Amino acid sequence: MEKECEERLKKIVSGFQDCRNAFTAIGDDTRQLILLVLLESDLSGIRVGEISKKTHLTRPSVSHHLQILKQAGIVAMRKEGTKNYYYLSSNETQWKNIAELINLIYESIKCIR
Repeated sequence: MEKECEERLKKIVSGFQDCRNAFTAIGDDTRQLILLVLLESDLSGIRVGEISKKTHLTRPSVSHHLQILKQAGIVAMRKEGTKNYYYLSSNETQWKNIAELINLIYESIKCIR
């Protein structure tokens, strides 16, 4: 049992390293607001202008925060001609890695008891 917990701890350390940028990106209030808008939107994506209207943020601000979220692997983007659509994806982003890390931490807490 102890060996299993040690292995889990090693995976957690690695997971923290892999997800560091994602955690930093989603820790910002403005980016959380943008994520909420993306969660409420059509799965096919939403454009910067629409996000700007729903969040009452300027387009440059939304673009800046979307770029951070995209670089951190939190948001995906697809192009349609000259238009960019931003969306959340379980396959193309870090969300699965974050969920696995949280589950590993939870399992480790249970090992302690």
